[in-house]
Amino acid sequence: MTSFLHIVVLMGGWSAERAVSLLSGAGVADALETLGHRVTRIDMGRDVALRLAEAKPDLVFNALHGTPGEDGSVQGMLDVMGLRYTHSGLATSVIAIDKQLTKQALVPHGVPMPGGRIVRSEELFARDPLPRPYVLKPVNEGSSVGVAIVTDASNYGNPIGPDAKGPWSEFGELLAEPFIRGRELTTAVLGQTALGVTELKPKAGFYDYEAKYTDGLTEHVYPADIPDDIAQACEAIAVEAHRLLGCRGASRSDFRWDDERGIDGLFLLEVNTQPGMTPLSLVPEQARHRGMSYAELVQAIVDEAMADDGEAQA
Repeated sequence: MTSFLHIVVLMGGWSAERAVSLLSGAGVADALETLGHRVTRIDMGRDVALRLAEAKPDLVFNALHGTPGEDGSVQGMLDVMGLRYTHSGLATSVIAIDKQLTKQALVPHGVPMPGGRIVRSEELFARDPLPRPYVLKPVNEGSSVGVAIVTDASNYGNPIGPDAKGPWSEFGELLAEPFIRGRELTTAVLGQTALGVTELKPKAGFYDYEAKYTDGLTEHVYPADIPDDIAQACEAIAVEAHRLLGCRGASRSDFRWDDERGIDGLFLLEVNTQPGMTPLSLVPEQARHRGMSYAELVQAIVDEAMADDGEAQA
């Protein structure tokens, strides 16, 4: 175990996931203090570099979610300042936050991911980019922010109406992917070890931002009641994606599984390099099922960051 440190917990910021980041950061900070570390809490503002320089921490625990804490911006700043930090580095963050870049990095290595293409939002008002049903999502947002499922029965219109409420009114470009029927599965990776497979069963609709972070809206089934070969594939793919992308600390891989197609129906949707650390978050939950307390999980993430050689945090 690392000796006692001065750790800045960087949280908040101004992304769509600010509220979740504040919850993650508060939990992490409390855990670090129970472990004996000296903690400085920073709600990230535009003066973040100055505040970090004044704090002079041994380590920054990056509890930010979304842009700019998860897209490489903050990682680049911390690299320039010569500060150690948890989770993935600059290059990994730039790739993993971008769903299309993630596909380009992983699919050539045999990782199964949905097809699809990038579309300009205004194109949607003329014609569908894919046969319905299909999914539209921002290229570089997490936590299912701005996801829409377009079906023949949807109230978006056919083609989508410019006045219909959806991500096309917030984002200039969207990723269109075929809709994969079936089940939501997720696997956390800590270091190079998969922590199991959880099935997510939303009480209504799909596993969107509200379902993720509202208590009681989603049932978490661990271990997922799925065939052994599917569970083993989820774990193997999650570890391989973590390795290929160069993730550090904890990551979480999200899957859709069409159970009518067996192993051919399993697809990786995305890799989250800054997974939530809230009371409802999946990484702490899977770690707990594996016998690791929340504080032990936080310490393991700190230990990996401190063991890094400090050169390229890729």
